[in-house]
Amino acid sequence: MVSIGDGGIKNLLRLAIISDIHGNMEALSEVLNDIDACQVDRIVNLGDNIGYGPNSEEVIETILHRNIPGIMGNHELALLEPEILDLFNAAARQSLIKTRETLSERSLVYIKSLDRKMKINGHSFVHGFPPDSVTTYLFDTDIWQLHNAFKTGMQRLCFVGHAHRLEMVINERDGYVRRNLQRGLFKIASEKQYIFNIGSVGQPRDPDSRAKYAIFDDDAETLEVRFIQYDVAATAKKIVAAGLPRMHADRLF
Repeated sequence: MVSIGDGGIKNLLRLAIISDIHGNMEALSEVLNDIDACQVDRIVNLGDNIGYGPNSEEVIETILHRNIPGIMGNHELALLEPEILDLFNAAARQSLIKTRETLSERSLVYIKSLDRKMKINGHSFVHGFPPDSVTTYLFDTDIWQLHNAFKTGMQRLCFVGHAHRLEMVINERDGYVRRNLQRGLFKIASEKQYIFNIGSVGQPRDPDSRAKYAIFDDDAETLEVRFIQYDVAATAKKIVAAGLPRMHADRLF
C-alpha cells in the first residue's frame, strides 16, 4: 500500500483526485491545465488509465512525467490477470486487447508496480471499493458491504472511482445515505464518514460529457467537484480511427 503524509503531519492540504482517464488525452490535458491553475499540493490518480480511449500510452507517459502517484484500476488488473479480462464485456475486452499492443515496456512495468490502495494523511484511496477492491462498484454495494467498509475496512474518508459517475455514501446515525455528488463545493461534516466517487476524467457516464475530477482540501474539509470542457469530438474520431469499438466513441457524448 502506498502511504503519504502519515503521522498526523498535514503536509498535503489541497489534493486533486483524478480517476478513469481511459486513454483520453484531450480530457486529461484540459484537466491538468485546470489543476495547475488551482494550485494544489499534489495530484493522486485512482486508476484505469488505459482502455476505451485511443491514447493509453500517452496518458501513462504523462502520469510518469508528472510523477503522479496512482493505484491499480480494473483495466490495469485485467492486463495482468486473464481471468479478470474474461469478465469484461466483448467491446471492453476487444478494446483492452488492442490497447495492450500500443503500450511500451516502460508502461507495462509501471502497471505491474501499482498497488491496490493508497493512504494519504489517514484517508483511503482505492479504485473500486474499500478497503482494496479493484472491481466492486460503489453503486452495486448492499448494506452489509457498506457496514463492513465503514466499520472495519476504511478510514473516515474514502475516495473511489470505477463507476464513472459522481456519488457519495454517508454513514449517519440512522444508517447509510446515498446521494448524488454535485458540481461545486461540498462541506464535509467532521462527525460523519464518507465514501466519495469522484467520477471519470476520460469517460463520464452521466448526462454531462465534461471531464470530472475533484479537489479535496484536508484543512478546510471540503470537496470541490469540477467539470472541465474538452474536445470530445476529437477523442471520438481518434477512437474510430484506431479501430477501437465505436460504442466507446459514442458514449463520450
